[in-house]
Amino acid sequence: MSEKIIHMSGRPLRIHDIVDFQSGSVVSSALLEKETGTITFFAFDAGESLSEHTAPFDAFLYVFEGEAEVTISGAVNRVGDGELIIMPAHKSHAVKAITPFKMMLVMIKQ
Repeated sequence: MSEKIIHMSGRPLRIHDIVDFQSGSVVSSALLEKETGTITFFAFDAGESLSEHTAPFDAFLYVFEGEAEVTISGAVNRVGDGELIIMPAHKSHAVKAITPFKMMLVMIKQ
């Protein structure tokens, strides 16, 4: 992956404006992609999900709108506005929107 900043740096961005809801979809927008990690924003319509998978790196999920279920190694966690959860490396995890839901995902590579 080449290092790149997707959105213009050096100026303020409104977190709610980075990604918009789309009916029946999960929409993502990469804010930053570097060799050392990524910052990606997601908007989920209610009922939409990311299926169970694993990642080789820890991931920080921050909810800034709505509610979702984050399942980590079979344990279901309900998260909402202003909450965060760490998804540990090599542990299966999935995300399902309860309501229309926006999140920021930060992945730090080792």
